[in-house]
Amino acid sequence: MCDNRAVRIVFIGTLTILAIFLLSQAVNTLGNVGRPANPATDTITIQGDGQATVPPDVARVSFTVENTAEAVVDAQAATTKQANAVLDFVKEQGVADKDVKTLSYEITPQYSYPNPCTSGFECPLYIGTPKVTGYKVSETVQVTMRDLTAVGTLLGGLGKLSVQNVSGPSFALDDSTAGYDAARADAINKAKIQANLLAKQLGVHLGKIVNFSESSGNRTYPMYAMESSAGGASVKSTPSIPTGENTYSASVSITYEIR
Repeated sequence: MCDNRAVRIVFIGTLTILAIFLLSQAVNTLGNVGRPANPATDTITIQGDGQATVPPDVARVSFTVENTAEAVVDAQAATTKQANAVLDFVKEQGVADKDVKTLSYEITPQYSYPNPCTSGFECPLYIGTPKVTGYKVSETVQVTMRDLTAVGTLLGGLGKLSVQNVSGPSFALDDSTAGYDAARADAINKAKIQANLLAKQLGVHLGKIVNFSESSGNRTYPMYAMESSAGGASVKSTPSIPTGENTYSASVSITYEIR
């Protein structure tokens, strides 16, 4: 009886191990369903270049307001007063609060370097301590315009308010990826057309896609011009700002199985 029990135990243990092995093999087989046993070797790779020309929907303009005074508080007060007047004007153009942001706020000491030498005589290298004569306080602001017809009015008004370092307008898409997405779609479509044409010429059939890569290209922004009257006493205070269109480009590479 002991021998029969031992045989049964060995037999049951063997069946258990076999069942576990078969289960693991089944799981592994199911996990590889649809996967080729070996990497595809019969393939063709197609390149596609696409472009999309899209009109901009926003314009970004930045400017600086700065004032100098002997005391920091006086320079700050003057800059704040001027900046508030400029921001009031900006809001009058229909610009929302979310589209106005400060890029920087700086307080910079102003120095003088007295010359210790009498004019007309050779001077040694001056190594004295420079003297602080005042402070310059500047604030740089960026405005996003969504009404592109009002960009010229904004620029003209900024000039009347005596701001410094006006930069822009930079015309772009509010959704920065939309232009590239459209260019990539064009590139993929062109690659598919070329792949079908090549397959027909080679006498093969396209299988599934086994590899894909992409790269973005450059975005070109339109040039703009400011109109002015020539030689006359009056000059247009509101510049004419053509918005043009932006061109986006993309390149893709698609590899197909062939059979």
